Amino acid sequence: MANAVYNKARQAYLAGDLDWDADNIEVVLVTSGYTFNQAHEYLSSIAAGYRVATSGDLANKTVDDGVADADDVVISSVSGDQIAAIVIYQDTSNESTSRLIVFIDTATGLPCTPNGSD
Repeated sequence: MANAVYNKARQAYLAGDLDWDADNIEVVLVTSGYTFNQAHEYLSSIAAGYRVATSGDLANKTVDDGVADADDVVISSVSGDQIAAIVIYQDTSNESTSRLIVFIDTATGLPCTPNGSD
């Protein structure tokens, strides 16, 4: 699989239901047990057993020339299964409405085996 934007996230951006600047956006680190599927829409589509760690809200989000950016993310004391991918999602505090945005499995450092450090 290559990095991809979830179809429902594209639709939400176009409909004005997803706002990178204003919404709470977070990152979840997932194992290879999670299989990317364009039809997945919400965090509840990723079984809890496939989630290694979750960040807090991304800080200082910006959009410039079509690029969504934010401060670098640090997730403290990560341990557990090997991390195969990163999923960025819109956090609503409810897994059934927290919209998946981007699946990233092709990046420097992936896959990664957590060792309890940040």
